[in-house]
Amino acid sequence: MDIEFSLAMPRDAIGIPVVRKVVGDALRSLGVTEECVADILLATSEACANAVRHGGPATRYDITGVIGNGRCELWVTDRGHGLDGIPRQLPPSDAEHGRGILIMRAVVDDISFDISPGRGTTVRLCKELDWDDGAIARHLTLDRHLAGV
Repeated sequence: MDIEFSLAMPRDAIGIPVVRKVVGDALRSLGVTEECVADILLATSEACANAVRHGGPATRYDITGVIGNGRCELWVTDRGHGLDGIPRQLPPSDAEHGRGILIMRAVVDDISFDISPGRGTTVRLCKELDWDDGAIARHLTLDRHLAGV
């Protein structure tokens, strides 16, 4: 059972809560724990904020997601100039920006970047899901795994 979705959002911060609502509601309806949902939403918000901030000159950015096989995988794609580099350490304490990628790394299991200079950046976020007791999606995932599907 995979749930797939895609959103095309205006490159404006007002759209980030919409993305959070769509992704959060999907995960909660399947019975994902609130802590796991919070981690995914934090990482997604940071990736979307980067697309909004750095995704020019395009007026939109895209979010694609797949929830299935016990994990959530999201791609946030902008059409900006592309990242110059990936930060490896926190910026100085007085810096206003620069923590987003490190925050994303801290809360998801896997993160990768597809950077096309002059054509944009895709951030891929992946997190194994933790389930509430009695979550129907957990049982469906386990049944598929045990059946070798």
